[in-house]
Amino acid sequence: MKTETELKELVKEKYGQIADQSHAQNAASCCGSGCGSDEVYNLMADDYSKLEGYTAEADLGLGCGLPTEFAKIKKGDTVIDLGSGAGNDCFIARAFTGETGKVIGIDFTERMIEKARVNAEKLQYHNVEFRLGDIEHMPVSADMADVVVSNCVLNLVPNKLNVLKEVYRVLKPGGHFSISDIVLEGGLPVKIKEAAEMYAGCISGAIQKEVYLELINTTGFTNIIVQKEKSIFLPDDILLNYFSKNEVDLFRNSSSGIYSVTVYAEKPLATEPCCGSGC
Repeated sequence: MKTETELKELVKEKYGQIADQSHAQNAASCCGSGCGSDEVYNLMADDYSKLEGYTAEADLGLGCGLPTEFAKIKKGDTVIDLGSGAGNDCFIARAFTGETGKVIGIDFTERMIEKARVNAEKLQYHNVEFRLGDIEHMPVSADMADVVVSNCVLNLVPNKLNVLKEVYRVLKPGGHFSISDIVLEGGLPVKIKEAAEMYAGCISGAIQKEVYLELINTTGFTNIIVQKEKSIFLPDDILLNYFSKNEVDLFRNSSSGIYSVTVYAEKPLATEPCCGSGC
């Protein structure tokens, strides 16, 4: 069993390589992990191309939802994108915030940050910036964001509770998040859980849906809503890298499922002490 530090280094290495792959290469694999199918499958990513702000050069096909579409971003908002990659979600968020807002992308892969900054400079977006950092320790002050978004990233982080606590810290009271992620229902076979490339491909780092939602609740968020949910289908030619044909059939007939969910939640407004007494 790898430690949290080892898993993070694995993800950092994989996504440094992915930064230089094409959208087509990434869309035909498990979040760009390299465990690709012989067929051209878009395993998880939704189609961004119709959204205002979409930038083809920044779309690496690594997402599993459209959180920015559901995030209720308003003009002038400050938005933080966790695991911002080449910048696509940030650029779409900017289309909602306008020039009076601010968008901050955070990623711990240097190559992704470099690529995102080049894209922002080409687009001449002066209110979009990218910061190198770990989303468990965000390089952002407390209570400064109106909205946090993230697309298929928390499943890559071993300690999801730490990330959620950081999301809570950086959001203003009354702020909210919209996060797309991978979750499970039922047990995931051990062979997939143990496969390193599937971890970097967003699947084996996923947790049970009910546990995921409870972590959000435990952190203190309210008004938790699953905005969208879809089943993720893994093609046989990927599963056969890990299972025999008989094991694949057993997996297909089991009650286990892999899902993409987009979850919304709010940080409560600060409450005043009763009668000013601090009680």
